[in-house]
Amino acid sequence: MENTIQGNNPLRALGLEERTGGELHAMMGLVMARAGLGKTAILVQFALDCMLLGNKVLHVAIGEGLEKTRVWYDDILSLLTDGEKVDDIPAIMKNRMIMTFKESSFSKALLEERLDDLVQQNIYKPECLIIDGYDFANNDKKSLEELRTFMNERGLKMIWFSAVSHRGDQRVSLDGVPAPCHEVDGLFETVLFIRP
Repeated sequence: MENTIQGNNPLRALGLEERTGGELHAMMGLVMARAGLGKTAILVQFALDCMLLGNKVLHVAIGEGLEKTRVWYDDILSLLTDGEKVDDIPAIMKNRMIMTFKESSFSKALLEERLDDLVQQNIYKPECLIIDGYDFANNDKKSLEELRTFMNERGLKMIWFSAVSHRGDQRVSLDGVPAPCHEVDGLFETVLFIRP
């Protein structure tokens, strides 16, 4: 059934696994859109794809509660399985941990501390990291570079971020990536921009 779920994942159309030879490698990706256009849904699909490949995923939800994040997974899985009951889902979900942060309290140092506690106690060691709600407007390039170093030091295969773009902010990078990520787009191997 896992192959069916993977095959039903519309993100397969992007061909990202072909660029990596089917293997996950250390990379940072970014999903950008205005508020309410589906960034979290796409991040959850990336997470599910990683989980179906047997990788453990840590989903960091900044400014969102545990239950709301969990519902995203339930809803996306229901769509990918056409609402059928799938016996493998509990085994798949063992590869996911959700960690929540208040918007005002998230920092690389706090994430590192909480994750190290889990790893040192042999509770959970993720291979993939989803950071949903990262505040690009109030963090600089150095902060993202530190997260890339964190990824490499922890042996993470990938980190996917979400970022909110705003219609009134016309700043863009040379590659067309809009603010607030226009000055850090070079740190990402893949940038997906959702237009309404």
